[in-house]
Amino acid sequence: MIELLKNHVAGEWVAGTGDGHTLTDPVRGEALVRVSCEGLDLSHAFRFARDEAGASLRALTYAERAARLADVVKLLQSKRDDYYAIALANSGTTRNDSAVDIDGGIFTLSYYARLGASLGNVHALRDGNASALSKDQSFSVQHVLTPTRGVALFINAFNFPSWGLWEKAAPALLSGLPVIVKPATATAWLTQRMIADVVDAGILPRGALSVICGGSAGLLDQVQAFDVVSFTGSAETAASLRAHPAFVVRGARLNVEADSLNSAILCADATPDTPAFDLFIKEVVREMTVKSGQKCTAIRRAFVPDTALDAVVDALKTKLAKITVGNPRNDAVRMGSLVSRAQYENVMAGIAALREEAVLAYDGSAAPLIDADAAVAACIAPHLFVVNDPDNATLLHDVEVFGPVASVAPYRVANGAGELREAHAVDLARRGQGSLVASIYSNDDAHLGRLALELADSHGRVHAVSPSVEQSQTGHGNVMPMSLHGGPGRAGGGEELGGLRALGFYHRRSAIQASAAAIDAVAQLTHLLTA
Repeated sequence: MIELLKNHVAGEWVAGTGDGHTLTDPVRGEALVRVSCEGLDLSHAFRFARDEAGASLRALTYAERAARLADVVKLLQSKRDDYYAIALANSGTTRNDSAVDIDGGIFTLSYYARLGASLGNVHALRDGNASALSKDQSFSVQHVLTPTRGVALFINAFNFPSWGLWEKAAPALLSGLPVIVKPATATAWLTQRMIADVVDAGILPRGALSVICGGSAGLLDQVQAFDVVSFTGSAETAASLRAHPAFVVRGARLNVEADSLNSAILCADATPDTPAFDLFIKEVVREMTVKSGQKCTAIRRAFVPDTALDAVVDALKTKLAKITVGNPRNDAVRMGSLVSRAQYENVMAGIAALREEAVLAYDGSAAPLIDADAAVAACIAPHLFVVNDPDNATLLHDVEVFGPVASVAPYRVANGAGELREAHAVDLARRGQGSLVASIYSNDDAHLGRLALELADSHGRVHAVSPSVEQSQTGHGNVMPMSLHGGPGRAGGGEELGGLRALGFYHRRSAIQASAAAIDAVAQLTHLLTA
C-alpha cells in the first residue's frame, strides 16, 4: 500500500485514520502518496499551538526569530533537489516552473529573515512617533504593535505548495505566531515534506509549525477571537468562510485572496514597430504558459488598441506555436500539465464557456502531446480567444479559466485634448471588479505613471513596463516580497507581503496614553516600524 503522509499537530506526528485521499502524478496517472486528517484532535492541536508554541515564539525577540528563519532557509536550500522531484511528480511542472514555486518560496523566506534582523532584540513595535494629548505635552499617546496571542491558520491553494506556504509563514513566524497549514489536498506532498524537514531539524519551538493534510472540516470551528486565518482559493469558498461564526461572532481576522481577472494593456503609443509592443507580446505568452497558466496573477485579459488587434493576435499566435506541451521529464517540453484531471475538466469547461461569446484564435491542442497519453495526462495546450465587442461581453469579465487561456480584446483610443488615450481600456479592466494585478506597456515612462494611478483604485498592483526596464522588470505575474500582494473586490480584498507591512496582520495595534516618561520607557522597549 502506498505511503500515508502524517500530519504534524501539537508537536507530534499523527497519522489520520481511514483510506484518505490518494495523490497522483498528473502526467502519468500513477498513485504517489495518501493523505488523511480523519481522527485528529483539532481542539488539542489548536490549543497546544496557541498556548505552548505561541508562548515559546513570543519569548524570542524579532531578531532571534529572524535568525531561526535564516536557519530554515539554509535547510531548505540543502534539500532543493528533493523538492524539485516532488513537484515534478505531484504537480507535473517543468523545472523552470517548479523554481517559481520552490525557489520563490525560499527567496521570500530569506527576505523576511533579513528584514526581521533589522527589528532588533525587542518584543513589540512602535507604529509611528508619539503625539501630544495635552497643551503642555506632558501627556502623550504612542501607538504600538504587539503580536496577537493566537494561531495563524493558512488554508492554501493547489498551485503553489511551497511559495504559498512560506509567503504566509515567514511574516507570521517573524511576528511570533504559531502556524497551522492546511495545504490543498491535490499537491499537499511538497508542503508536508518541507514542514517535516523543518520540524525534524528542530529549528523552531515545538508546535510552532503544524500541517494538516486532507479535508478542512472542523478547522474553522477551532478559531478563536485572537487567531488569524489566511485563505487562498475561489471567491465562492471565500464567501462561505466569511459567514462562519469564527469571524461573524468571535471576530477573528480573515485575509482572502480569491478570483482575479488580471489585465494587460498595450498603450496607444506601443505600435507594432516599437520595443514596448514586443515586451507586451512576450509577457502575455509567458503568463499564459508559466505553470500552465495556474497562477492567480496570470494575464487573463489583454486589451489592445483596435488598430493593433490583428498584429497582436498574429504575434501571439506565432509565439504560442512554439510552446511544446507534455511530460516535463522530456527536455523538449516547455509546458507541463495541470495539477489533476479534475482541474483539467474545469479548464475544459471554462474554454467551452468562453467560446459562447469569443472567437478561438489559437488552439494549441492540434499538436500532439510529447511523451504523454492524452487520455491520462492533465495537459492542456494554450488557447487564445478574441472578444471583438468587450463592452457587451460578460464572460470575458466574469469567467476566470485557471489554465493556459487568455482573451484579447480591442479598445477605442481616445484623441481628445488632455484625455487619457487608454481611458476605454481602463474602464474594461475595471469590469473585472477588482484584480490582483494589471500590467501596462508603453514607450513613455511619464505616461505609464499617469496610467498607473488611474488603475490603482481597482488593482492591488500595477506593473508598468517600458523599454527602460526591459532587463530589470520582475514580470507581471511574479509576486515579490517587497511589494503588496492582494487586490480589492472580486480578488478578495486582502493584503499580503509588502515588506514589513505584512506584519500588521499578525499584530494588534493599541494606543498607550501616558506621561512623557512612560512613553520614553515604551520607546526603549520597542522598535520604530517603518515600511
